[in-house]
Amino acid sequence: METITGFVEHIVYRNEENGYTVLNLASNEEDEVTCVGVFQMISEGESLELTGEYTVHPSYGPQFKVQQYSIKAPEDIASIERYLGSGAIKGVGAALAARIVRKFKEDTFRIIEEEPERLAEIKGISERKAQEIAQQTEEKRELRQAMIFLQNYGISLSLAVKIYQTYQLDMYRIIQENPYRMAEDVTGVGFKIADEIAHRVGIHLDSDFRIRSGIMYVLQQASLEGHTYLPEELLTRRACELLGVDASGVEKHYMDMAIDRKLILKQSEAEVQIYASTFYYMELNVAVMLRELNVKYDFSETAVEQRIRKIEQLSELELDEMQRTAVKEAVRSGLLVITGGPGTGKTTTINTIIQYFESEGMDIALAAPTGRAAKRMSETTGYEAKTIHRLLELSGGMDEHAGFERNEQNPLETDVIIIDEMSMVDITLMHNLLKAVVAGTRLILVGDVNQLPSVGPGCVLKDIIDSHACNVVRLNRIFRQASESDIIVNAHKINRGEPVSLDNKSRDFFFLKRYDANVIISICIQLIRQKLPKYVNASPFDIQVLTPMRKGLLGVERLNTILQQYLNPPDGKKSEREHGQTIFRVGDKVMQIKNNYQAEWEIRSRYNIPIEKGLGVFNGDMGIVREINSFSETLTVEYEERRMVEYPFKELDQLDLAYAITIHKSQGSEYPAVIIPLLTGPRMLMNRNLLYTAVTRARKCVTLVGDEKAFYNMEANVNEQKRYSGLRDRLEEL
Repeated sequence: METITGFVEHIVYRNEENGYTVLNLASNEEDEVTCVGVFQMISEGESLELTGEYTVHPSYGPQFKVQQYSIKAPEDIASIERYLGSGAIKGVGAALAARIVRKFKEDTFRIIEEEPERLAEIKGISERKAQEIAQQTEEKRELRQAMIFLQNYGISLSLAVKIYQTYQLDMYRIIQENPYRMAEDVTGVGFKIADEIAHRVGIHLDSDFRIRSGIMYVLQQASLEGHTYLPEELLTRRACELLGVDASGVEKHYMDMAIDRKLILKQSEAEVQIYASTFYYMELNVAVMLRELNVKYDFSETAVEQRIRKIEQLSELELDEMQRTAVKEAVRSGLLVITGGPGTGKTTTINTIIQYFESEGMDIALAAPTGRAAKRMSETTGYEAKTIHRLLELSGGMDEHAGFERNEQNPLETDVIIIDEMSMVDITLMHNLLKAVVAGTRLILVGDVNQLPSVGPGCVLKDIIDSHACNVVRLNRIFRQASESDIIVNAHKINRGEPVSLDNKSRDFFFLKRYDANVIISICIQLIRQKLPKYVNASPFDIQVLTPMRKGLLGVERLNTILQQYLNPPDGKKSEREHGQTIFRVGDKVMQIKNNYQAEWEIRSRYNIPIEKGLGVFNGDMGIVREINSFSETLTVEYEERRMVEYPFKELDQLDLAYAITIHKSQGSEYPAVIIPLLTGPRMLMNRNLLYTAVTRARKCVTLVGDEKAFYNMEANVNEQKRYSGLRDRLEEL
């Protein structure tokens, strides 16, 4: 180990998330030295004492690798002048620093800290500016002390900065008294981090602060499973397991938290439902807004019939009775739900409704929850369809903090809104959508209620249908063209629990019987690389492996590691980046796994010049890794419509490899060909709902590979995972 001293001449690179810094040190012993290491807070001009060793980087040459460092107060006049003039103190440049030091010499820092008003003796410094300089010097010292204090509790640098910015010097008191407050106030500090700090501070297991924070944490985790509330008994059980206390220690807090408006307790026939208040009011508001939209319009049946016949003649098609009913209900109703499986004519019905309202001179907006679903809606209707987020004019934020320009103050200016793939819409998105829809606008919700519910909390489509609070038209006739597809015929058989033939006499539905996981995987690789691309006229990238689980022999995690080796193997010419257990490589197929409303995308010209920019990458979006840049520490993904998104390496936990994805993640998407590996799995997961959703993702060909017993067991298993949501109750109460 060697020790060198000097001052920071220039900061070449700094990662604010982890503090990793490359800087040029003007050393007292030798010329300028490039130093690399993790520094809490650092400014150009600061004097440092560094301990470490010299190394040679293959690309950047000799470097001093820092193990430990300390910041020295500048002592000689030159060091003081250099620090003040470095830009570390806002508003003090090199010329002003020189004047300050010329006046006060070695006494400069004492004057700034103890007698700041004397700075006003210098030309160009007012009394106000003198106070600002003193304040900044003091804040820098306080921030540095706060960083050191927080790092004693194992808090990362970026989180420490957020905590200090939120509370300033109040943070010392909060950490000593109630660190659980940070879980509510500071983004990035969850219950687990707050609990770890509380443990180190010595706060008791049965502390009221800890139990209340734990209850909120359990409800938050439940929302990630799709629940908007939990029955009291289940909430108590989960909270006791998390906190290590008995039931009475948890239950005594419910009423107090309800009085503080943190929780809402609702008595239903069977149980007490306990909500985090945000979700309760979201459901209640959605129910109220739906009721306001659900008005009836006067219309002439004869005139509507004539108009429908005219549209049929122009489109050269004939609607069946239920489709005709759906069009009439759309004319009559302010709020309408149209539901039906694949091949039942939902698209034809939507197209007729669009043409009807267009002929009346009305404005129509089309939207769907995902980019893929919106693109498909555009292709099938010939009209522009947007994602719901783009319709509402997204304005940034992460996940639940998304902001939209369209809301109750600035509603959507249109006469008719048609939303497709409604089964994917969760309660949060529905709430944001309805806030932007004024009474008098027709809202038509279209979806397949038998598909999996949304990834986010709630069961919006199913709850609306089950509440009987508005008109619902069910399309159940399979049309002739669709009836020629075994994908569609078998999907309906699965949904009704009827026997499905697995004899491979079909042109688009195959079952390859194999009983060993490794054999199943090698068949999948063969299908993707050789058999299916020509058969469905698509690239291997467009062929999707769908599996029920994340873990296990045929889970997403194992499948992706193996498929990557065969479909995008290591290559000296391709850059790589390891993140956690995953290696990302240029050319990899990847998926965004959480909503990021702040992520910036751009569409570039062939000369790499941005020609369009926007915000937002969403859970389920799929793309290809185009570039990995180790110097700028970014990975670039190209999504649909040539949208390029740059991810800093520290944000790669938003991405997963996507050669294989879970069936849940495939919702709302459609692929030319789908491969479904099937062996065994948890009974709660391996159900009819999941199998139906997987099969209906394919446009031209479904190939199941595995044990036919697993297929028949899934078809017979109608036990869906219970989802606790109360929108139906709220609608019925109204």
